[in-house]
Amino acid sequence: MAIAQRLPIWLSPDHLTILGVLSALGVGTGYALSGLSPHWLWLASVALVVNWFGDSLDGTIARVRQTERPRYGYYLDHAVDAFTTAVIGVGIGLSPYLPMVIGLLLVVLYLMMSVNVYLESAAFDEFRMDYGWIGPTEVRAILVLANTLLVALHTLGGLQPAGIQPVVTIGASVGIAGMSLLLVVRFATNLRRLARLEPPAGGRQATTPSSAGAEGAASGESAGGRNTHRATGPADAGAAITR
Repeated sequence: MAIAQRLPIWLSPDHLTILGVLSALGVGTGYALSGLSPHWLWLASVALVVNWFGDSLDGTIARVRQTERPRYGYYLDHAVDAFTTAVIGVGIGLSPYLPMVIGLLLVVLYLMMSVNVYLESAAFDEFRMDYGWIGPTEVRAILVLANTLLVALHTLGGLQPAGIQPVVTIGASVGIAGMSLLLVVRFATNLRRLARLEPPAGGRQATTPSSAGAEGAASGESAGGRNTHRATGPADAGAAITR
């Protein structure tokens, strides 16, 4: 919030969104070129930080200036997020540190987790970006730390990408397993919650939309997550996360 208040007035939310898109291309390029030199990973890391800046502040600056466009922002933000995920995942797959199939699996799984978040915003009238303590910001931080470690292993340890790839592949596979588990648990939890709100025919009286919204509000408040917001549909979910 403090950063958004200090940004120049001519810098609009759309400018920050464009910055996020361009930086995502920088991330993918850095990974793809790391086969020529591991030092290209520094480009990927710097671009990840710039991407966080653009992606995090485009909605914040709109709220600070009270220029929100909920439906426009909701649509654009998530379209850009999907593009960013694909570009970064393909770039990682083009690097010498991870097979393309693993990079694409990471893309598919991350997009599935994102789609689940969007479905939750419609089903429960709330928007919760994180899965436990893992959210988009933490994913970027993990990638930056991994990039730094890879450069250190090459420059200080003298290891070549071919010798590092098996270890990185195992680490990514563990990450895929963990992400899959988080998604399955969240999916099962959502189904149980929806079954209580809308029991089968012959069960107790179905919960009205207003009471369902009240339960969603209570759940959002009890979650206490930094990325949990109340919303009253996709439009208001857009207001909660973007301009």
